[in-house]
Amino acid sequence: MKKTYILDGLDCAHCAAEIENNVSKLEGVDSVSVSFLTTKMIVETAEEPTADMVKKLKKTVKKTDPDVEMKEA
Repeated sequence: MKKTYILDGLDCAHCAAEIENNVSKLEGVDSVSVSFLTTKMIVETAEEPTADMVKKLKKTVKKTDPDVEMKEA
């Protein structure tokens, strides 16, 4: 299942790559793509992301770049 999130405050291509790398390591994430130009993150998982999974995604994004806030698209 593909889910798109907005990365509000993403202003660095390196940060986008770091977020993509860190999120890809999370359990349950099959693939992830972060676009610096559109500030969108597309996460693919086997099933609908649970509230716990979304919380882990947000925590990973915040830990990678404290200035970025992940929002539902």
